[in-house]
Amino acid sequence: MGKNSLFIYTRMFIILVLSILLVDSVSAAPSCPIDFSYVETVPWDTSLCRAGAGQCCETLLSLLGVGLAQHLRQTSEFQLPNANVSSSCLSDFQTKLSALSLNPSYVPLCFNSSTQFVSNASFCDGIINTQDWSERVGPSTDFNTSCKGDLSVLATCSSCVDVGLKVITQLTGLNPANSSKCLFFVCLYGAGVINDRGPLDPNTAACILELPLTSSATNKTSNGSSKKGSIKWVFGLLGGLSGVSLVIGVIIWYRRRRLEAPHDDYVSSFRTSVLPNAGAKWFGLSELDRATEGFSENNLLGQGAYGVVYKGTLSDGTFVVVKRMHDLDSQGDEDFSNEVEIVSKIRHRSLLSLRGCCVSSDETNGKRRYLVYDFMSNGNLSDHLFSDLKRKQLTWSKRRNIILDVAKGLDYLHYGIKPAIYHRDIKATNILLDMEMKAKVADFGLAKQSLEDRSHVTTRVAGTRGYLAPEYALYGQLTEKSDVYSFGILVLEIMSGKKALETSNSSYVLITDWAWMLTKSGKMEQVIDDTIREQEPNTVMERFVRVGLLCAHSTVAFRPTIDDALKMLEGDLEIPKIPDRPLPLGHESYRV
Repeated sequence: MGKNSLFIYTRMFIILVLSILLVDSVSAAPSCPIDFSYVETVPWDTSLCRAGAGQCCETLLSLLGVGLAQHLRQTSEFQLPNANVSSSCLSDFQTKLSALSLNPSYVPLCFNSSTQFVSNASFCDGIINTQDWSERVGPSTDFNTSCKGDLSVLATCSSCVDVGLKVITQLTGLNPANSSKCLFFVCLYGAGVINDRGPLDPNTAACILELPLTSSATNKTSNGSSKKGSIKWVFGLLGGLSGVSLVIGVIIWYRRRRLEAPHDDYVSSFRTSVLPNAGAKWFGLSELDRATEGFSENNLLGQGAYGVVYKGTLSDGTFVVVKRMHDLDSQGDEDFSNEVEIVSKIRHRSLLSLRGCCVSSDETNGKRRYLVYDFMSNGNLSDHLFSDLKRKQLTWSKRRNIILDVAKGLDYLHYGIKPAIYHRDIKATNILLDMEMKAKVADFGLAKQSLEDRSHVTTRVAGTRGYLAPEYALYGQLTEKSDVYSFGILVLEIMSGKKALETSNSSYVLITDWAWMLTKSGKMEQVIDDTIREQEPNTVMERFVRVGLLCAHSTVAFRPTIDDALKMLEGDLEIPKIPDRPLPLGHESYRV
């Protein structure tokens, strides 16, 4: 045998050995237990992965979720057994996308970790399989019934998602330190185990897993659940958030999504979620149209930054006020929903309660949002206080009672309910007067609930110039003392008959600076409106002026709580000496 023949045989032998080893290696490689053939058959919207990676990653997470939900349905395991299997599945998934002429590089870009879908006891209180789920959640829940059957109907899909959000809260509450992926698991369980049609059904995938469908597939459903009839379950959060932050994130996202939803979806979700909790009546638009005579100018009571107000008469003869919101964008919806949710929590004789509301949307008029309140026959305090004729009729006794009514209403908001509510817009126009001149605090469009575990809330500054506390106007730090400051300004207005903010020669003057300079120079009696000065001993009226100055002090620490302010006004608590104020504060310092 020549050297050449020996070399040829040797090379053939090496090739044979390598081939055997390669075959053994391939046969030993783990196979993926998920059949990804659905990628080519389910009518998902592939156009989202042809425009760029942004929307595509979100879509691919939902698409892969379909396979994982099907895997759960077949094996009772929420995730894959190990990293090798996970890598194999991602490779198969990538192959199916390539068959659709989609960029295969999106898979490693969107799923940058092979362990992302691997079982781990550190996820969601250690849930690995459906048995673990039953032990944590229970064998029978509303989730098990709400997510069955056809989810193409908007109301059914919304009900499923609403209950699912409650389950997320329940799971994350079990072990906040170990709650990562609870949202992910709830989605998989709803689509893979509960729904009898399974995750391969387009309507199930669209509703629970938020898989975007093609327009033709969407049109086949009665309400278009793929985009319009579902609330996003946010697969993008499945690996990044945990604990309480996850719950907060889901709630915030859910709220934002609801407010930005198409009009008809918002109307439906509002009637089924917000309204029942508010205890308010649902008014039809036609009913309000009749009550206000077509929103006639003859019934126009006034308008402000947030809406137009009309007087109306219901079919039973009841007089009401109908407030139509100005804004027709998502911010307008947020203000509207906020006012309904806040007002629904309050029940106090010094606070104007909500009688009902109306939400409508149509192609002609767009969004229409209405709030309905009881009619207050004497209008608002500003109408009386800053009219020369009416101010003379505003006796000391009436002014005193108005101040006390407002203080009692604020005291209820700050201490009568939990969590406390900060009104953020206490001013004369938001104090309404009934036929007996009893005051009610109104307009809760800007109200904000406190955070019980924090002394203040940092938020977007909103309110009215002249009434804003310095620390809130400058830094957005909102506390109960912010309302106290506004209340102090209001007290000084009522006692003096002057506006919170007066202009002269284009310079701004705050009522607090004016009242303090008179007080410091021993002329406090000049702060008191001359139309009431002789109706009561000055010492009584001066007590109210002193409380107003103390409440409107520029330094937060020197302001009393509204509870203490009320006791001072009623004579049950001694008023401390008013600390010196800083140099007069020009209004330019408080511009928003």
